[in-house]
Amino acid sequence: MNPYHQLYTAEDSVVVFIDHQPQMTFGVANIDRATLINNVTLLAKAAKEFNVPAVITAVETESFSGYVWPQLLDVFPGQEVIERTSMNSWDDAAFRKAIEATGKKNILLTGLWTEVCVTWPTIEMLGAGYNIYVVEDCCGATSQAAHEAALSRMVQAGAVRVTTIPALLEWQRDWARREHYDKLMGIIKEQGGAYGIGVEYAYTMVHKAPQSAIKPQVVPAKAGH
Repeated sequence: MNPYHQLYTAEDSVVVFIDHQPQMTFGVANIDRATLINNVTLLAKAAKEFNVPAVITAVETESFSGYVWPQLLDVFPGQEVIERTSMNSWDDAAFRKAIEATGKKNILLTGLWTEVCVTWPTIEMLGAGYNIYVVEDCCGATSQAAHEAALSRMVQAGAVRVTTIPALLEWQRDWARREHYDKLMGIIKEQGGAYGIGVEYAYTMVHKAPQSAIKPQVVPAKAGH
């Protein structure tokens, strides 16, 4: 079936994190870096909650790029990071083996930089029969033009563009599925931006749930104000 005409599930997908490393992050200019790190961490936490397999890979860690962000590694303690020399992850035998070992064809792909280390494996993995969903706000490029050109090239090759919040909600799909509901809402409240604020409001003001452990600081008004 054409991947454009079906939804992926937690059971048939894999999430891939490519080169979320300091040296690569320095060059990111298409998105605020703090937002990028937050989005990647949010997606990683959701993937872990839904038991979606994760593949993490890095390039030239000690000679150039630095270690994978601790925010990502903390989500998957003990997870093997596949070390590469190639800019194209699909050129690396260990990376290909890790993907193939999952037995899944729907790949949510993230990484730095969009125009190189995301685009190149995307094109070749599409050619190898995988369905690629590029989580574009978990990707960083050296400019907005580079990011958009790369996304255009990947879409022309058959990739699908998605963003973080709808990507993780596609795993949930139905609010009647309660097994992940509370934990997912906790993750979203913590790192879901405006959506997370709305969730916190609904929990506390509408459903009268206790406030989260992190409470807003209220500064008393000065006399005369």
